[in-house]
Amino acid sequence: MTRPTPAELEAARDRPVPDIVASGLSVLFCGINPGLMTAVTGHHFARPGNRFWPVLHLSGFTPRLLLPAEQEELLSYGLGITNVVARPTARADELSPAEYLEGGRLLEEKVARLRPAWLAGVGVTAYRSAFQDPKARIGPQERTIGGARVWALPNPSGLNAHWTKETMAEEFARLRVAAAAS
Repeated sequence: MTRPTPAELEAARDRPVPDIVASGLSVLFCGINPGLMTAVTGHHFARPGNRFWPVLHLSGFTPRLLLPAEQEELLSYGLGITNVVARPTARADELSPAEYLEGGRLLEEKVARLRPAWLAGVGVTAYRSAFQDPKARIGPQERTIGGARVWALPNPSGLNAHWTKETMAEEFARLRVAAAAS
């Protein structure tokens, strides 16, 4: 895809991005909210520099590196993608506390309906905000959401300099092992 124009990016703010979901998934990955590139393309984690797809492969969740346009293939591996907040933005800091709380409420309803074994919050800060859990850390959480066990993962955005692709893959792999054991 060619680089979107500023007008295309601005128009994407009003474009919903469909979830990649099914009932009974092993892991439902939950991003913060769609970025504008995701909204333009309709593909989750589509911004160049986002490490979600490489980390998913390096951690062993997928047998090969998937492109964002191949996101539907995740369902064949028992995986899915949704977001805490549906509204696309250029940056997550454009979201309000009220949007996080409402998104958390809606996510809990969605998870209860879909019944994944694990809900994986891709970005611990968003998880803290959506579920009012300021002490949450990366890794498995004590609580369940909608009946699913919860794992907080690092944010794969290229802006997250605290985690490398390799250290993120190690954390994603810990979740993969836990999901396979449950």
